[in-house]
Amino acid sequence: MYNSKIIGLGYYVPDNVVTNDDLSKLMDTNDAWIQERTGIKERRWVKAGSEDTTSVMGVKAAKVAIERAGIDKNDIDLIVFATLSPDYYFPGPGVQVQQALDIKTVGAIDIRNQCSGFIYGLSVADQFIKTGMYKHVLVIGSEIHSKGLDISTRGRGVSVIFGDGAGAAILSRTEDNSKGILSTHLHSEGEHAEELALIAPAMGSRWVSDILKDNDPEDESYFPHMNGQFVFKNAVVRFSEVIMEGLMANNLDKDAIDMLIPHQANLRISQFIQKKFGLTDDKVFNNIMKYGNTTAASIPIALTEAWEQRKIKEGDTVVLAAFGSGFTWGSAIIKW
Repeated sequence: MYNSKIIGLGYYVPDNVVTNDDLSKLMDTNDAWIQERTGIKERRWVKAGSEDTTSVMGVKAAKVAIERAGIDKNDIDLIVFATLSPDYYFPGPGVQVQQALDIKTVGAIDIRNQCSGFIYGLSVADQFIKTGMYKHVLVIGSEIHSKGLDISTRGRGVSVIFGDGAGAAILSRTEDNSKGILSTHLHSEGEHAEELALIAPAMGSRWVSDILKDNDPEDESYFPHMNGQFVFKNAVVRFSEVIMEGLMANNLDKDAIDMLIPHQANLRISQFIQKKFGLTDDKVFNNIMKYGNTTAASIPIALTEAWEQRKIKEGDTVVLAAFGSGFTWGSAIIKW
């Protein structure tokens, strides 16, 4: 059985920087309030009229990852695209990437696991490579939140958190079983799904026809809802559990972690986990301060930046972990 190794990374974020002070002009909030609760100073939002869509940003990140991997685009055997904000309700953006990259008619899988989407995507790609079915798999996480947020005082609890961006990775087959993705661990707890959700439009509740018919300006079902305190309390528990699960599966202890890259949900969550595992600042990578929560894109963006800044070197044990809507959570243990 093979292992899968990350051989190329890339990311893309829009040029448009939106600071906390910018948001204070749109809603009753301020820089100190946002930083105290989230750690976020600014985020990137797509400008109106921009060419950037979720798939377009994914393609831009993918091109960087492909170039760095040193492979031809037609070497890609499968596309895995994680997002909660596809260009269309259907089809998913995976097929748009295949078209935009102008590559052969490979399979395209869309992952709808929100904040843990990239971890789920890595796990799916890893299984295809481990079995020998595919040699090179492109995994993308990309999100545009800005077009779907309630940018008013009513929606400030959610709107100040989220940003736009994309990250991508090329996974490739290796016969060295001591390197690459050592294991992935996935979980879900659907009883809490509505604690962090966007309810409409949906087949099971409010569909487009209902929204148009009612034309209710107070209808909040098509804006994201988050029970922040409940999500935070669950996140810190599940993060810890799934990181330990991954370490134990590989007979590693906390001291073996060279770099922890958590999903960038809230700086306070990352700091809590860092303290619990006794990790020094140089062993945890956070960039939520610059980009906000980019959901499925947050880990690949952070992973790429950490690699670019040479905070990850060959032989390091890298731990990725995420928790989010669903509730879904997961981890990946990687030997670089």
